[in-house]
Amino acid sequence: MKESLDGTLRQPDGGKSSGDPQPYNLSHDPRECENRLRFETLLTELSARLCNVDSDRLDFEISEGQRRVCESLGLDVCAVWQWVPDDPGIMVQTHVYRAVEGPPVPERMAASEHYPWSLEQVMALRTVVLSSIEDAPPEAARDLVGWRHFGIKTTVTVPLSTGNEAPFGAVSFNDLKAERQWEEALVGRLQLIAQVFANAILRKRSERALRQSEARLSLAAESAGAGLWSLNLTTKQFWLTDKARQLFDLDPDEVVTFDRFVAVVHPEDRDLIHETLKELLRTGRETAFEYRICHADGSVRWMASRGRQQPAAVIETDSVVMGVTVDVTARKQQEENLHKTLEEVRKLRDQLHNENVYLRTQIKIDSGQGNIIGESEPIRRMLADARKVAPTDSAVLITGETGTGKELLAQAIHDLSPRKRREMVKVNCAALPAPLIESELFGREKGAYTGAMTRQIGRFEFANHSTILLDEIGDLPPDLQAKLLHVLQDGTFERLGSIHSIKTDARVIAATNRDLAAMVAKGEFREDLFHRLNVFPVAVPPLRDRGEDIPLLVWTFVKEFNVKMGRAIESIPKTSMERLKGYSWPGNVRELRNVIERAMILSEGTSLRIDIPESSISDTAPSMTLEDVERCHICEVLDRVHWRISGKSGAAELLGLVPTTLHSRMKKLGISRPPS
Repeated sequence: MKESLDGTLRQPDGGKSSGDPQPYNLSHDPRECENRLRFETLLTELSARLCNVDSDRLDFEISEGQRRVCESLGLDVCAVWQWVPDDPGIMVQTHVYRAVEGPPVPERMAASEHYPWSLEQVMALRTVVLSSIEDAPPEAARDLVGWRHFGIKTTVTVPLSTGNEAPFGAVSFNDLKAERQWEEALVGRLQLIAQVFANAILRKRSERALRQSEARLSLAAESAGAGLWSLNLTTKQFWLTDKARQLFDLDPDEVVTFDRFVAVVHPEDRDLIHETLKELLRTGRETAFEYRICHADGSVRWMASRGRQQPAAVIETDSVVMGVTVDVTARKQQEENLHKTLEEVRKLRDQLHNENVYLRTQIKIDSGQGNIIGESEPIRRMLADARKVAPTDSAVLITGETGTGKELLAQAIHDLSPRKRREMVKVNCAALPAPLIESELFGREKGAYTGAMTRQIGRFEFANHSTILLDEIGDLPPDLQAKLLHVLQDGTFERLGSIHSIKTDARVIAATNRDLAAMVAKGEFREDLFHRLNVFPVAVPPLRDRGEDIPLLVWTFVKEFNVKMGRAIESIPKTSMERLKGYSWPGNVRELRNVIERAMILSEGTSLRIDIPESSISDTAPSMTLEDVERCHICEVLDRVHWRISGKSGAAELLGLVPTTLHSRMKKLGISRPPS
């Protein structure tokens, strides 16, 4: 196959050499010349009829034109196919002429399935010319099956298009009896016929769309309660629909001049009407304006009008301003009510802001550094590091054992930063199932996966211009580690099920009780992500390294539970306090708080009795790892509450964890309930 200068695909031997178009029959036989002249006359007549006929008769004239073309050329079939809107792979047969019967052709067909090669050529505005379908190229194998099925021996398929625009269909000229040579000049005339058909079809579409548009405009005006009007700039008289007269409170039969109209306008808005008309005439652009109308009963209604000047050269009469008006009184009242409501909300917001500022100030006055309690040297160093890094946007990696208060330190860094006006967003990477972590962090689109019935905004999107705490970062799955690295590097991410990037300005604080450097060495954590997170590491000291803070912590918890439980604990035996200071506290501050809460429940009177082991776990089992200590502590608490995890005084509450987090820790540490 080769492509000629006009985009026609021809067989190698199916046409003449390039140059001036050749007549489609070079014979000097008078009868052949007469046939050619007859076809030229047919082309002229067909073009004239389709250009001038009423649009209601276009379908008949196209079908009649197909018949005359087929009879003139001795063809068996001429079919016009049009694509289904927005899906050129589906074609519908809209006009057809058949001189002989053959296998039935469906009116609707998937061209992309049955004629993929021909569809590709037509969409590229190339005409397909095959003197014999058996000479089709190898890539047209599926098309060849279709041609054989419908008994086609030879074909010319021409795109339906106007100029170089995308085609909206195709017209095919086929013979079922014999093969034939398609002269280049004849193909050119068939392309002209296709052009005539295309213009006629598009004219019908345009006229139908215009009628539909006019009907919609009329219906919309009536449905919206809009009044239509025009102002003759020469006579200064209005033409108004009945609805417009009703809106302006004018009599049905009175002659309305511009001055009469201005008389019903609210006195405060009359200057606006004059200035708007001047501006409209000066610029010639469409202008929208709102004003009030005074009705005879004393009521005042708000109107919204939109108008445009129509020059005399366009409508062949005096220059006029045409427009539409609707009553917007209800909207104006709603706007006024909304303004009052917003003002009240603004006052309440300011009041709440002031109260929050006061409460935050009081908290910091009471404890010295928010909710972080302690005066030991390790705590002072930790807080000094927090104050240094807080004003920056650098990533912070908080490390420390379970229960040391890593989340409190992250909150303190956020509260000391310029982002403190927005709430810090928190994500526990160990508390969520692996399949849900990605959508929780980055969000998802509706339908991103089975069960995703709605769109979800991710935590990174919520944390824009704020801080996001990624707790238990060591439990983040490897595939999400790569995506998190991308966010840290570029500040962009994509929702699950979306290809569009979202920009975020979130300051990242990560926390973990695991040794990330050791995990990197084992290949369990990405090294590049570790370095991105470890820009400014801050270690939270374990409670055993700051024993002098234990009395302060104990009394803080006692005061808290006094209020919650309605108790009045006033003293703690010195021996109990010394035992508390001597215990190693593998569960750290969280364990201390749980011990105090249990003691508050069991104690009677005003003195606190505290039951604590005589020696620390670390003393009796010095070779135990941190995970072993954690496992023992969790098992001890579970045994104490008879393996009840959730609910009041359950293991999760005593350990200061949510039940799902406790389940996750138990699974990770291999803890399961023993058989009863």
